[in-house]
Amino acid sequence: MTSHIEARLKDLGINLPAPPAPVASYVPTVKTGNLVFVSGQIPAAEGGLKYVGIVGQDLSVDDGKAAARLCAINLIAQVKAACDGDLDRVTRCVKLAVFVNATPGFGQHPEVANGASDLMVDVFGDAGKHARVAAGAGSLPRNVAVEVEAVFEIA
Repeated sequence: MTSHIEARLKDLGINLPAPPAPVASYVPTVKTGNLVFVSGQIPAAEGGLKYVGIVGQDLSVDDGKAAARLCAINLIAQVKAACDGDLDRVTRCVKLAVFVNATPGFGQHPEVANGASDLMVDVFGDAGKHARVAAGAGSLPRNVAVEVEAVFEIA
């Protein structure tokens, strides 16, 4: 039987990738109690990195928003792995932290971050509503446009 969340992903046309492996000295997720902390995810997709560059210089706000959405897809893939493949165990997206590789003076971090936030609500419904920080960064790993980390509550 298909889970509720898997059916929702299918309705949205989203096929989760295999969770990206860490590229440095950290683990992709840490479970403590009923919380899963997901390490920062970048806009990686089949074929490599997407949305490389600086928002407000090389990339538009809409590109940044798409990058944040792709990061959120990777977050969901990671939490799925942490839940032994059962996304219906997710009871809440607690918090997102969205980092935007942006030009000095860039002020549309919230609009970029909405790419990740909107996806969480689209996928998890009311349980996808979360606390959030959206911040500018002078640079990000591999010069990607966005990196997003998350905290989820699970059953």
